[in-house]
Amino acid sequence: MEAYDPESDDVGIVVKREPNYAQPSESDSLLTRAFAHGEGITNGVDAPTPLKIAVVVTGIAGSYLVNQLGWDHEVTGFERHQRKKFASMCPWATNKHAVAKFAQRCDVDLEDRILHEGRRMVTSVGGLEVESRLRGFVTFDKNGLTRDMLRGQKVRYGSWISDESDLKGYDLVVDATSLRVLLPKIESHELWMPSVQYLVEYERPPFDDFRVQVLDGLGGYLWYFPLGDGSASVGAGDVNKGHVKAIEAFFRLHGGKRGRPDGRAVRLCPPRYCQPFASGRVVGVGESIGAVFALLADGVVPALECSELLVENVRDLGGYRRKVLKKFAFYETAYDFFLPVFQGRIGLVEQASLSQSILSHVLADQSRYGVELQPTRMTIEPFELIKQALSFAKMLRT
Repeated sequence: MEAYDPESDDVGIVVKREPNYAQPSESDSLLTRAFAHGEGITNGVDAPTPLKIAVVVTGIAGSYLVNQLGWDHEVTGFERHQRKKFASMCPWATNKHAVAKFAQRCDVDLEDRILHEGRRMVTSVGGLEVESRLRGFVTFDKNGLTRDMLRGQKVRYGSWISDESDLKGYDLVVDATSLRVLLPKIESHELWMPSVQYLVEYERPPFDDFRVQVLDGLGGYLWYFPLGDGSASVGAGDVNKGHVKAIEAFFRLHGGKRGRPDGRAVRLCPPRYCQPFASGRVVGVGESIGAVFALLADGVVPALECSELLVENVRDLGGYRRKVLKKFAFYETAYDFFLPVFQGRIGLVEQASLSQSILSHVLADQSRYGVELQPTRMTIEPFELIKQALSFAKMLRT
């Protein structure tokens, strides 16, 4: 089967072949060769020729890039789902203040897509339950938001792109797949959190606001995010693979009518360990290059921040790499803190130092995360707390 030709009208081209990550030849374009080596791009003219750019997968990062890069370049989005099936069953939860500025750049009002704005979040860890005040933490309709961003843009639905050679005639191909479908696999430090989530309908919702339950072993958490109209997003993720057991226990206790399961893994390793960011004509963005905050498995805001860096540096991809590493340098601290926890070998001295760094970072920018760290209420179940303390003690290494 032929590779996709941008001048044709064919839609839904599928080409299955092994990825080709060969170094560019002398006949390759200036952009291709400079990108492979992380160099800046200069055309030697005052008004550079617009680039022809393919953005593979139109999630939050891809949709934003199609919209923003389209101002100065010829951009096409490629989405593997057909237009009528292009939907994600569960919404995103994030800080509306951080996301609204990116939506505004796309001439989109995020307020139109908000489903529920939280007042408080209850977090339970073993026998300890803590209530915190929220600052703009919301659930929102991500299908609606990405549709708004893509309105009037060129998108080819039903197109599964498995290799950069599937796309002929493009100067740059953006891997916004989260799975690095078009980039080399990560050789070391890869870390995934398997998860599953459901859209759940209730006659009488068990909770009226956000709730998070840290799971046994401290390798993940279960969430309950209200959506309004008696529905909620309920899911769990756990590096120790206890998420399915936890969510089934939740449904036995609280009931609810479940939709179909949506299961995927979330990448937790930071950008430093997700290199290379580029190969041939391909550049990664968002989760594909580790722009996910391991502390909260938050990918929405980091994906948008990373996308904006690419918009600003699309002709200087070496500069893009440097700015991504600088912007998300703190994520390495979070990774270094959680990796021993996930592996069950905690060192008190090391963890105390890293936890102080994390606390200082979040305290300095509470408005970014939408959660106040000072608790408004705290309750303790003694027996459960003792059980959790004993489990934690087993993880300590001398």
